[in-house]
Formats: sequence, C-alpha cells, structure tokens
Amino acid sequence: MDEIYEMITEPEEAGDRLDKFLSAAIPDYSRTFLAGQIASGRVLVNDSVKKGSYRLNPGDRVVVSIPEPEPLTILPEDIPLSVCYEDEDLLVVDKPQGMVVHPAAGHTSGTLVNALLYHCGDSLSGINGVLRPGIVHRIDKDTSGLLVVCKNDRTHRGLAEQFAVHSITRIYTAICHGVVKEAGTVDAPLGRDSKDRKKIAICADGRRAVTHYEPVEYLKKDFTLIRCRLETGRTHQIRVHMASIKHPILGDPVYGPAKIPFSLSGQLLHAGTLGFIHPASGEYMEFSSPLPEHFTRILSILR
Repeated sequence: MDEIYEMITEPEEAGDRLDKFLSAAIPDYSRTFLAGQIASGRVLVNDSVKKGSYRLNPGDRVVVSIPEPEPLTILPEDIPLSVCYEDEDLLVVDKPQGMVVHPAAGHTSGTLVNALLYHCGDSLSGINGVLRPGIVHRIDKDTSGLLVVCKNDRTHRGLAEQFAVHSITRIYTAICHGVVKEAGTVDAPLGRDSKDRKKIAICADGRRAVTHYEPVEYLKKDFTLIRCRLETGRTHQIRVHMASIKHPILGDPVYGPAKIPFSLSGQLLHAGTLGFIHPASGEYMEFSSPLPEHFTRILSILR
C-alpha cells in the first residue's frame, strides 16, 4: 500500500519550487528520491502532474504517493564481533572503522546488523524494523567505537528514553586540524544541507546539537588530539561542529580539507566511552574502548 502525504501550501511558501518544497516537507526521503517520484507522476498539485520546477501558489494541494519499498532480505553473516559486554537484555560492541551499522538499499551485507543476526539469532528488539533490529543508536561507517544493542523491546524503550533526554555518556577521541587552544562548546543546530542532501550543515531550523570539546595533547604539524563529549547525538555532529570552528577531524573526506594526508580511509574519530543506566537493573554501567591500531599509528607519527 502506498504511503500518502497530503499538504496545503502556506502563503510564505508561494513561489517555492515543488522539488524544494517536498525536500523540506518530507525530510525522511532524499531530494533525489523525491525528484524521481515527481518525474514518475506520483506527485500531484491540485490533481495535476507538475514538474519539479513548478512554482507553488498559496493554497496549492500537494499529494505525494510513496510506493511501499520492496522488502530487503537481511541474512545473518558470520562476521567477527568484538563484544565488550553481554547479558539477556543487551550487548555492547566495539565497531571497527569501515563497518556500516545497518543495511540499506544496495548495501545489504557486511554490516553490523548482519553480524548481530548471526550472533544473537532472533533475540533482538524489533522497534526500529527489520533493517535495524536491536539498533538504538549508530555511529558513522568510518567512526570506530562503542555501540549498545538491545535484545528486547523493553530494553530498547528504556535506552531510547535515555538518549532522548541526553543522559547517556558518550565521549569521543579525535585528531583535528589546527591548534585547539582551550576547551569549549559548540551549540549549533544541525540539519540536512540544502545544497547537498548527503551532508549535514548548521542551519537555523535544524535540531539542537551540543558538543563539548577539550584539547588533550598538542601534536606535530599543527594537529591536536581532542576529547569530545556529546550532549546531543545528531548525525555527523562532531565532524560538522569541529569543522565549523576551523578544526575539522583529520581524515574526514566530507567536512575536512580535500587533500587527506597519511593515506587515511576515513576520519580519526573513536567512540571510546559509553555509559548508561541498565533498563532492567537500574545500575549505571560504563564501558571503555582503547584506540584502534589505525588511530594509534597516526598518533605515533605525530608525536
């Protein structure tokens, strides 16, 4: 069954392009995907098919029919997992750099979820659907470090509430460009970049995002080893926030300099500390992960 979105344009939206309007109105889908729906005639304005360049008028009735996605078959895979802790309710894993957390169209194997399905079988929460069993939060593909995974819906709800009120302890270690002279905080809202939907940007209508950072060690060639504590947990938060103050993360191919030194395959960002209250026991638990080899190798060069 198609998913139907029906909207009436407001006076302040008069003159907006149809494709731009839909990107803002339905942020769960990419601009490219929505452009495809317009081109295929699945978007009607006042019961008529329009082009993406159509300029809206006040009171236009816009109806979008999103077809039900084809089901993806996600198979268990015997991929080694670094499990830091496990009980009947949850497990904490140490994700390596380069591993995607959950499958997506066109990328259905080799992910953390594939490994979890093999390790846990049917014992994973289902709140986030078949593509994200057990997943209550995520880190980027090229960010390494700790994730908590839920084995049942009760645990998932309990941890999701802690993430919602920002009570989870999340501390990252990174190497950034430039000399970070003192500790500070970046409090700047984040949302999809209006010019490039694959990127995140600071924008006035974004969701509040707060990153606390402090220098740990000054390195050669004007690099700084830093520690970041997340108050919120938005997509690409540390990467965008540090780039916004002219200290992008070393190796970041999206928000850092075009030329990446040391032949790095991604940003040097490690989720090294994760703490939360266990939803079943009420006990506060905190876990630490040592810096991985790809990180320490660069540290030894820069010290």
